[in-house]
Amino acid sequence: MSELFSTVCDDFYVSCRLFLKLDLALERETVLHFFDRVRKAFPQMSKFRRREDGCLILEEDSGTGVARRWLRLEPNSLRFGHFAPQDIQAMRALSDAVLEYAPYHLTFSDIDYDHLEVIYGFDLEYRGNHDQLVAETFWQDHPFGAFTLGDESFHAIDSQPYLGIALTPECDLQAYIETKSRTSTYEVRTDIYELQPLSVFLTIRKYWTGDETDGLKELAASLYDRAGALATDKVVPLVVNPLAHAIASRL
Repeated sequence: MSELFSTVCDDFYVSCRLFLKLDLALERETVLHFFDRVRKAFPQMSKFRRREDGCLILEEDSGTGVARRWLRLEPNSLRFGHFAPQDIQAMRALSDAVLEYAPYHLTFSDIDYDHLEVIYGFDLEYRGNHDQLVAETFWQDHPFGAFTLGDESFHAIDSQPYLGIALTPECDLQAYIETKSRTSTYEVRTDIYELQPLSVFLTIRKYWTGDETDGLKELAASLYDRAGALATDKVVPLVVNPLAHAIASRL
């Protein structure tokens, strides 16, 4: 599946985030035991660092190739992902391992879970005004176009649609799609643009209700399935492909 996604964008990546209600106690021994267990399952994840904001990261060294796994601990969340996975099963293997080891080593349980997210990211490199490109691609014949592309508009400087839907009547399962521009107003004013990624994110989010019969691994697996289906049926044909074609037409 991910091979298909990688053909429609410059970079494809998958991440997963578990948000907790209480802050993690990121003590030295606890973190080292957890990271060491993950490293034994994925030996190439051997680069350990601490950011200035206190987040702790275990990742594959960039020298191992383009595809790389990463794991990050923050005070109230556990995050991990796979950049340029060869297939979605590679990400699922990392997910299974992390979600199996984390509750034991980091001592949290389902009473502490707030919500779990799976994110599919699609990057399209473009040297130009990302916001103008998005506006012309999606709003040309839309009522919003009268504002973003109207006579009063010299440039579109913020055109980043963010849409969400509930996938269940109870609204505990949700899907979001976001288009992220990285164009600054300085670039627009000077007409000098850097080659930067225009990103499309698909997020599937499940809030923990306490009535779940599945554990974290099974829940994550179901979110990957929903994300894959939505990406294939809606996000790629309706969002990613039109943007890719619009970029190609401007080269």
